[in-house]
Order: sequence, then C-alpha cells, then structure tokens
Amino acid sequence: PDGLKAWTDARVSGGRFSSPSDYVRDLIRRDQDAAAQLQWLQDELDKGLASPTLDLDPRAAIDKIIAEGRATHAV
Repeated sequence: PDGLKAWTDARVSGGRFSSPSDYVRDLIRRDQDAAAQLQWLQDELDKGLASPTLDLDPRAAIDKIIAEGRATHAV
C-alpha cells in the first residue's frame, strides 16, 4: 500500500538504509531477535513453574530462601 511504501522510502532516505530491501532485512533481523528473547523468557518461566518451590506459598518460599542463606553463611 502507498502508506507503507511512503514510510519505507522515508526510512531509506534518512540514510540508515541503502534500499527498501535493506530496511526489510533489518526489520526481519529485529523480529528474529525479539522472538529469541521471548523464547528465552518463556523457557525461564517454564523452569520457574516447574520448580518444587512453587509447592510452597510465596511467603514460605521467601522464608525458606532466607533460612537457607543464613545457614550457608552463618558466622
């Protein structure tokens, strides 16, 4: 559509991109990076949800972590 072409031409004329194809390649790379970051975040969330700590209520989990830290670093 004309609006997208005008936007692309403006981005190219700004000097950062050498052609509309260069601009589209940059958008695809950025989309791939965003998808990879989102996948990493989802994987980390899945690990957290699978953690046995979730069997505890949040306050108990925090208390357990603090107790373990104190026991490990007792003076």
